[in-house]
Amino acid sequence: QYRGPSLIIAYSHCIAHGINMTTGMQDQKAAVLSGYWPLFRYNPDLALDGKNPLVLDSASPKVPLEDYFYRQTRYKMLTKTQPALAKDLLKMAQNDVYKRWEFYEKMASQDKKTDAL
Repeated sequence: QYRGPSLIIAYSHCIAHGINMTTGMQDQKAAVLSGYWPLFRYNPDLALDGKNPLVLDSASPKVPLEDYFYRQTRYKMLTKTQPALAKDLLKMAQNDVYKRWEFYEKMASQDKKTDAL
C-alpha cells in the first residue's frame, strides 16, 4: 500500500543448489522456518500514523539451520570434504541467524517510531 517504489528481495531456489526442483517450495519454507530467510515488510507510511514501519511476517526460527542447509548439496559438500570445518561454520551461521533475528525483533518492537522518508 506504500505510494512510493517497492523493492522485493526474494529467495528463489535453483538447480545449482543441489535440490530436487519439485520440492523447491518446501526448501523455501525451510529457509524461513530456520530463520535464514526472515519475512518482513517496511512501509515508511506507517510512521506517519505513529506505527513502527518494520513488520515481521515470519515467526522466530523454529528449526535448526542445519535442517535447511543440509537439504542442499551445495552445503552438504563441505561435510564430506572437511567435516570439522563444516561443523564450525554451521555453528557460526546458526549464531548469526539468532543474532540477526534478535536485531529484527528489537527493531520491529521499538516504541520509538522513525520518521517517514
